[in-house]
Formats: sequence, C-alpha cells, structure tokens
Amino acid sequence: MKLLRSEAIVLRRIDYGEADRIVTLYARDAGLIKGFAAHARGSRRRFGAALEPFARITLHWQPARADGLARLREAELQDLRPDLRAELDTLSLAAYGCEILEALFADGEPHADVFDVLEAYLAALPAATAQERAAFKLLFELRLLRAAGYLPHLLHCAECGETATPSQVAFCAERGGRLCPSCAGSDFRLRLSPLTLGTLARCLNVAADRFTGFRFGSLTLAEGAAVLGDALRVHLPHALR
Repeated sequence: MKLLRSEAIVLRRIDYGEADRIVTLYARDAGLIKGFAAHARGSRRRFGAALEPFARITLHWQPARADGLARLREAELQDLRPDLRAELDTLSLAAYGCEILEALFADGEPHADVFDVLEAYLAALPAATAQERAAFKLLFELRLLRAAGYLPHLLHCAECGETATPSQVAFCAERGGRLCPSCAGSDFRLRLSPLTLGTLARCLNVAADRFTGFRFGSLTLAEGAAVLGDALRVHLPHALR
C-alpha cells in the first residue's frame, strides 16, 4: 500500500494495549485522520514525542484499512508547542479547539483553510491575555462553523429575510439563526443586539488565520459566545467532553 506524507496536527491520542497508540490528527491535504501507531509508546526513533496533542508534525502514513484506522508509520516533529501546557487556561482552550474540530468534520475531507485556522489558533493562545483568548475562541468557533457549512444567518432574518435593525433581535440556531421580532414571536429565549451579529459577520471578511488585532467589548464577547454556543449545540453530533 502506498506510503503518504502529510503535514498534520495531533488532536488527541489514547494508549492501546501495552505498546500501541490510536491517534487522531488533522492533515492539511487529507483532513481528519484516525490512525493506529504500532509500538509507538516504545519507539523513540519512529515517533519520539511527535504524537503528543497539539504537535505539528510531518506524518508518514497509509490509508485506512477495514478497521477504519490508517496506519501511522513514522512522524517527524516540527513543533511540540510546550507553551500551551504552561497554563491550565491555554491547555483547556487548545483541547477544546481540537475537540470541536474533530466533531464537526468527517474523516478524509481535506480543508486546507481549517488546518491553517487551527494552526493559527494554537499559535496565538500562549501569549494572549484572558480577554484576547476569549476573542480567539469566538473567532475559532465562527470560522469552523463557516468551513463546515453551518454558519447561521447573521445579517438578516433566517425566515423572512428582513434586514431592518431594531434594538434587539432574537437568535435560534434551530430555526437558522437571526429572527426578526415578527418571525420570532414568543421565541425570544436568546435576545441580543444586532450590532453583535454585525460584528461577527464582519470578522468573516478578514483572513481566516488572523486572530490578533480584534477588539471586542464585553457585551460582544458574551452575546457572541451565546450565539455560537447555540449553533454548536445544534450541529455537534454529541455533547463535548
């Protein structure tokens, strides 16, 4: 079977048996890969520390077999990202980002832009302030939802197309996103400023791998988190761990 070579980021790994590992990665040219690394726990020459979560690696692998797992043959470490483990907050946000990416995308569907978004997100977290990290999380969720085809309507009513800007609008991901007062009726469980939705929409006009340089107020961060959390709740196949 042909041996492939891919630039990849390790999302997570679990020990299997006494010497092996099952590893989930996201590759620039191959998308989500779930692979079996035989004798990985004792092989410093073939893998070393390259299968640690968040590591960027060059992966040598073979496509999935009948068991659904690719065969990981060797990996060269490019960046271990030790700074992500220096604080619990950065570690948690990095793990969260890897988890929602794995949940939103199917195996073998390459999205080079998604790889770039994850790479930029992981690189930006360690040096950021707490408020910047909250903004990075918001941007990461927004960009993944768009790449997965699940972006809700932000600038007009999902049901009638109304674009007027009252002081408040409703939002319901199950109904497509933003709702004008008329269409929302009594379904106002999530009320927010249309300015928040406009800010989220404008963020999609910049390069997807850019995380620095944004300034969000506390209201935008809170309402944006509620909006994207609602969208993720609807589209994720299971609750996050």
